[in-house]
Amino acid sequence: MNPTSELTSKVLEPKLDELDLDPTRLPKHVAIIMDGNRRWARSRRLPAIEGHRRGIAALREATHAARDFNIPILTVYGFSTENWRRDSKEISLLLDLCIYFAQNELAELQRNNVRVNVIGRYQALPKASFEALDGLVKRTAANDGLVLNLAVNYSAREELKDAVRAIAADVKSGRLDPGAIDEESIASYLYTSDMPDPDILIRPGGERRLSNFLLYQVAYTELYMSDVYWPDFTKDHFKRALIEFQNRQRRFGGA
Repeated sequence: MNPTSELTSKVLEPKLDELDLDPTRLPKHVAIIMDGNRRWARSRRLPAIEGHRRGIAALREATHAARDFNIPILTVYGFSTENWRRDSKEISLLLDLCIYFAQNELAELQRNNVRVNVIGRYQALPKASFEALDGLVKRTAANDGLVLNLAVNYSAREELKDAVRAIAADVKSGRLDPGAIDEESIASYLYTSDMPDPDILIRPGGERRLSNFLLYQVAYTELYMSDVYWPDFTKDHFKRALIEFQNRQRRFGGA
């Protein structure tokens, strides 16, 4: 390419803020694995908890972005069952952050008409953390805007185990005909039973795996991986993911 044509291509290349989203092709459900908090902190020689604190700010921005882009449902992976294997001090600080988030984000969530839902075995959290999250769910229950699902103490395999047990119990009691079990009936036993499957799963942080998140629900979900650590993930990064989503042709295994 000669210098003139290279200059022309740079001039013609649209900037992100010049690209429009097609309002008729927006995802109805966006899922995010909020990854990279500890590596973000390590790269700055900060304690891991600072990365998690900055991750809360990134969650606030992502929630605003989902609302601004008219996304009905946002599901974020906050604390997995595997996280219990981490250092006890970090776990304690993460549980404290659950309380901090519930207490300090309530006014902002109310102002933006966000309804919070929690998926996972969060009832097994220490009492203070459980009560803080449960209170957040109850206090935002009347909001009818964006639904923010927080996956806390969540494991997709545990979710499937719970679903299989519930299905088996209903079959045994006669409430469910085994011959009637199909994809829709299985989905009705999941934590996300009243929601559509995610259209796109965003994973910042540079990793390329699902990490035991929504394994049944993401069978035909578009995957978008980013090398940006979660604490640095902005509204522009969110928009870039949505643009990528709209540029893809979804076939659902049909072609």
